[in-house]
Amino acid sequence: MKKINAIVFDLGGVILNINYQLTINAFKKLGIKNPKLFYSKKTQENIFNKLEEGKISNFQFIEEIKKKTNNAKKEKILLAWNAMLLNLPKERIECIKRLKNKYRIFLLSNTNNIHITSLKKEIGNNNWLSFINLFEKTYLSYEIGFRKPSKDIFRLVLKENKLKAEEVLFIDDSYQHIKSAKELQITTHHLKDSENINLLFSDKSLLKLH
Repeated sequence: MKKINAIVFDLGGVILNINYQLTINAFKKLGIKNPKLFYSKKTQENIFNKLEEGKISNFQFIEEIKKKTNNAKKEKILLAWNAMLLNLPKERIECIKRLKNKYRIFLLSNTNNIHITSLKKEIGNNNWLSFINLFEKTYLSYEIGFRKPSKDIFRLVLKENKLKAEEVLFIDDSYQHIKSAKELQITTHHLKDSENINLLFSDKSLLKLH
């Protein structure tokens, strides 16, 4: 591996524990047909892309989801959509703190206002601010208007922070995002379900940044 000066982390599935199946199951209970085709890690209907790109409001999103259900109430839809969000392990926070001593650290996430609001509520605003402050800069798709795997989002990170692609390590749990970054010559690591960033950056890890 070439010398790495910066590490770009995905959020869900890399730092934050998530379980897509919980939302899929919850959607099914609301009456959504073929919920795994409607929304999953690998594929999703365009309504979710629009939400993650900030192109529709939370209200519009809820109303569109409602049409797919058995007339579910707003609260039930929000609970189903947020069901996938689990915990933010402290050991991963500590890992990132250690990495900050050697590397420039960034966050790049496909996410939405509903999930971020829920996460803030779950961990508290002060803890959220402490988390965000771990990173030199955060890139949340709904705030910047486009999402991975668009190459534009990677180009934005590189350009704004004067980073050389080959000196950046990008870590994500979705292969389609990894593939896009690779095509820009960014060094990547596809985080498998059996891996976590603590082991990835441990002394015994096979991942060497220099």
